[in-house]
Amino acid sequence: MNKFPEALEKARKIYEENEEIREWAKTASIVEAEGYCEWPRLKDTVEFAKKMNFKKIGIACCIGLINEAKKVADIITNYGFEANVVMCKTGGLKKSELGLSDDFIMTSKTGYLIGTVSCNPTAQATILNEVQTDMNIIVGLCVGHDMVFTKLSEAPVTTLIAKDRRLNHNPASILYTHYGRSYVQKDLSQSK
Repeated sequence: MNKFPEALEKARKIYEENEEIREWAKTASIVEAEGYCEWPRLKDTVEFAKKMNFKKIGIACCIGLINEAKKVADIITNYGFEANVVMCKTGGLKKSELGLSDDFIMTSKTGYLIGTVSCNPTAQATILNEVQTDMNIIVGLCVGHDMVFTKLSEAPVTTLIAKDRRLNHNPASILYTHYGRSYVQKDLSQSK
């Protein structure tokens, strides 16, 4: 039973009428077929970019994953792309400029030092737009900041590394372990 016939028809029309979207979807299917269960996501990303004839790749990264972003930049440069890395603290935007109270500046509610400078996904997107990247890669942006970056990026965006400080940047692992299930159950019971 199809609960969304109008939406599905609209989607088909988009593929028919929007050549760019159709080409992205087609290329994604080719990459999936060529490397299914053999290639890591980084290789999928490189192959997608090659097949799309992209030249300039932007990397929007977290300061905490700058070493990983540099490695990604080195790898994609070795594949022949121009890498453009922009770190999250670019621009020195103070958290107070966003209207945050002192309760959310310097120290987290869990006791960790977080500082006074905000992540700045708007600057990351604006800079990569100015450079005119063909595609942007997210390396560990915070939840919410990744959304701002994606919304403002003029180039298509993919996530290579999803930030998860607790789970070594592997958020799916919470779904597969006893400890993950226990954490979710405990958190849900405390939230009620």
